[in-house]
Amino acid sequence: MEHSQNTSNGEPSREGDRPVGNVKVTRQNWLDAAREALIANGVEGVKIQVLGAQLNVSRSSFYWYFKSRQDLLNALLDHWQKTNTAALVAKTEEPAQTITEAVGNVFRCVINPQLFNTRLDFAIRDWARRSPKVRKILHASENKRLEALHAMFVRHGYEDLEAVARARILYYMQIGYDDAQLGEPMEDRSRLLPSYLLGFTGQQASQDEIAALVRYADAVEAQKQGD
Repeated sequence: MEHSQNTSNGEPSREGDRPVGNVKVTRQNWLDAAREALIANGVEGVKIQVLGAQLNVSRSSFYWYFKSRQDLLNALLDHWQKTNTAALVAKTEEPAQTITEAVGNVFRCVINPQLFNTRLDFAIRDWARRSPKVRKILHASENKRLEALHAMFVRHGYEDLEAVARARILYYMQIGYDDAQLGEPMEDRSRLLPSYLLGFTGQQASQDEIAALVRYADAVEAQKQGD
């Protein structure tokens, strides 16, 4: 019978085929570190040895959770789809009485880093320029987002072709806005909010809708400042 032992560097020891003991670094820790490396340095910066040094563990810890570096990269792509893409799609499907409220729900997603990590989105786009496989995954994910936005407009009475156009305008404007890195204060964005909603939908938002969205944006900004 094989007995479990804690290693001196805090890595899990082996009992059968699973990590036990003093688990200093988890799979999520490795994934978080890899995500930040991807954002900061691109895919070339996602290196097992470098990540291990940051986490203060040896390479052997990595292989408890991932088969290879490619396995880790695949997990990053899966994480991105299950967070950014899933969050945006979910917001398009939230109940809304009006199209302006529905678009406001989408705004709630893209301004909240807890829901949608813009920096990660651009890191994936940069990676896709170097990898046909990732580019294919990116295109599939973007199509899913656009289809969800299109369906949102259709549910609120827009003809199919107009719904396609408005979905693209909303989505690609948001990408362009983020890519421009304007650093626009939330106060300025909030002041333009009624005009943005009118431009995206052709409809005037109610004062209650605008006020609710501004409160949400202010809360997100306060959270960022607190962090």
